[in-house]
Amino acid sequence: MLHNNKNIIEQFDLKFHLVLLGSPLILLILCWMIFFSAISQYQSMLTLSLVCIIYILGYSLSYYLHQGRLNRATEHLQQMHCINDITFELIPFSDQYENEASFLNALLKKAVSCIDGAEMGTIIRIDPSSNALYFESSVGIDLNKLRQVDFNLNQSFEHRFTDGRCDRVVIIDNMKHINEQNTLTKNEKTILFNAPIIPIYSTLSSPIHIDGQLYGLLNLDSGSLNAFNEYDSHLVKLLTHEAANAINLYQKSKEIQKLTFHDPQTGLYNRNGFEKNRLEWKIKPHFGSYLVLLNIDNLTSYNKTAGYDAGNKAIHLLCHHLQARWKGEQLMAYLGGNEFIMLCHGPQSQLKTQLIDLQSELIPASQQVNLTLIKINFGIATYQGQWDAAFLNAKHALKQMKQAHPINTPH
Repeated sequence: MLHNNKNIIEQFDLKFHLVLLGSPLILLILCWMIFFSAISQYQSMLTLSLVCIIYILGYSLSYYLHQGRLNRATEHLQQMHCINDITFELIPFSDQYENEASFLNALLKKAVSCIDGAEMGTIIRIDPSSNALYFESSVGIDLNKLRQVDFNLNQSFEHRFTDGRCDRVVIIDNMKHINEQNTLTKNEKTILFNAPIIPIYSTLSSPIHIDGQLYGLLNLDSGSLNAFNEYDSHLVKLLTHEAANAINLYQKSKEIQKLTFHDPQTGLYNRNGFEKNRLEWKIKPHFGSYLVLLNIDNLTSYNKTAGYDAGNKAIHLLCHHLQARWKGEQLMAYLGGNEFIMLCHGPQSQLKTQLIDLQSELIPASQQVNLTLIKINFGIATYQGQWDAAFLNAKHALKQMKQAHPINTPH
C-alpha cells in the first residue's frame, strides 16, 4: 500500500515539475524574442540556448535534491510503518508464544528487519538484583555460544558510553577498537567473535526501560563499518519505546491469563485451569489413571480457634508438600476453601501409599511452623475418561474416610 502511494506521489511531482520547468522556459523565449530581436539571429539563438541549458541544469539539480528528500521521507514512513507493526502484530497474538523468550525472539526478528544496515541482533536481559546480564534472544548469532559469556551491566557498551546512566542509544562504528578495551577474558572475547555468522563491526545499543526500571538491552549489529547513523539512532529509540510497550503489554496479558487459570493464593491451578488441562490429560492404561479429592479436615477448626492466618498457613504448607512430592507429574488444583483435586497416574496402591506418607510428612512440618497437626482426608477413584462417575466415586470415598476419622481440633 505504501509502495503504491509512493508511485502516485512521484507521478504527481513529475508532472508538477515539468509544468514548473516548461512555463518559465516559454516565457523566457518569448521575452527574448521581443526584447532582443535586434541582435543577430545567430548570437540570439546561441545566447538563448546557453541560458536555457543553465536554467535546465539548475532546475534538474533542484529536482534531483527534491526527489532525494522525497525518497528519504518515503523510506522513513516505511520504517515507521514497520515499527508500528511490531506492536500491532505481536500483542494481539501474544497467546501463541509459549513464553517470554519466544515473544522476545519474534520481537527481535522484526526489529532487525526494520532498521537498514542491521543484519544481526540480540536482546540482553538484566538481573536487577545483581546487574548480571544474560542473552535472551538472538538473530544471526549463536545463542548457545553467547550464553557461555559471563558478564554484567558495567561491562556493557550501554553502561560504558553513558557513564552508567543507560539512558540513550549508543552507536559504535568500529567494534574492533571497542572490544580491545573491554574487561572480558580472552576466552570470552573469542566466543563473542566466533558467535556471529559474520564478524560484527558496527552496533546500535539501546536500553529497554519498563515502568522506570532497566529491563534489558537491544543490540542491532552489522558486518560493515559505519553502518548506522543518527537517523538510525532516532529510529531505534522509537523502536525501543515501542518494544518496551509491547513487552509490558505481553507481561500484563500473561498475568491476566495466569489469574484466569491459577489460584493467586497457592499458585496451583484453579477450577478453570483444572478443567482446561483435564481435557488434555493422557490416560496410561499400564499405570492406570486416578482422580483424587483431598481436603484439610480441620481447616474450619484452625480458622475458628487459631485465626484465618493459621488456616492460610496450613493451606500453603500442604500445597508446598503436594508440589514437592509430585513435582508437576500430576495435575493438581486448589478449588478453594479446604478442597484440592488431582489427576494422577498409578498404580493405585503406590498412590495410596504416597498420600499416607504425605500425612506423615505433615506431622513434623506442622510443628516447625507452630501449627497443630494438619489432618487430611482423601478419596481415590479410577478415571478412564468418565468424569462424572469418577468424581462421584472419589467424593464417596472421601466422605467415608472423613467419617472413619474424627477431626482433631487444633489448640
